[in-house]
Amino acid sequence: MSPAVSPTEALSPETVTPSGAAPGEILLELVDDDGLTIGTGEKLWAHQQPGRLHRAFSVFLFDRQGRMLLQRRALGKYHSPGVWSNTCCGHPYPGEQPFLAAARRTSEELGAAPALLCEAGNVRYDLPDEASGLIEREWNHLFVGLITADLEPDPDEIEDTRFVTAAELRELRAAKPFSVWFETVFEAALPGIREIAGHDW
Repeated sequence: MSPAVSPTEALSPETVTPSGAAPGEILLELVDDDGLTIGTGEKLWAHQQPGRLHRAFSVFLFDRQGRMLLQRRALGKYHSPGVWSNTCCGHPYPGEQPFLAAARRTSEELGAAPALLCEAGNVRYDLPDEASGLIEREWNHLFVGLITADLEPDPDEIEDTRFVTAAELRELRAAKPFSVWFETVFEAALPGIREIAGHDW
């Protein structure tokens, strides 16, 4: 029996420990409305209705020309497969600093580490995904930066990548489906994006 927080258990720091995942389980860090850790919960369970507020991160990387790197999520993903989204997003391991998690996961998915990565605030949201029936209830830490290395995307995570200008992003969003969280995290990260990539954004 996994010690991860279940729907009937109290969400307290004493309920579980970060090392308490069963084999094959991924634990997320559950937080309160102020972003303070209150326990852990299994990943899929945290995304099922009604959802449990948990810590996450979103990364927006740009090339030297100021173009944003997008990824199209792999078709095998259980959540939001085959849609376009920001450079990278994910969840820190319980106890892992969001900055370190963002750098780690970007390298794992893209096969290339950011040349620069900066904090760009955070945003809290509750966003249901009608296609999957799941919900994103996240306290999301935002990061912006630069990428200069050649990409070697993990095909289990990423179907495609594309660098786009602000105008090209508008055209792509009008033509293709994007992740349910993209607009919210993009708007929240815009001040940081403009510091890195210029006011065309």
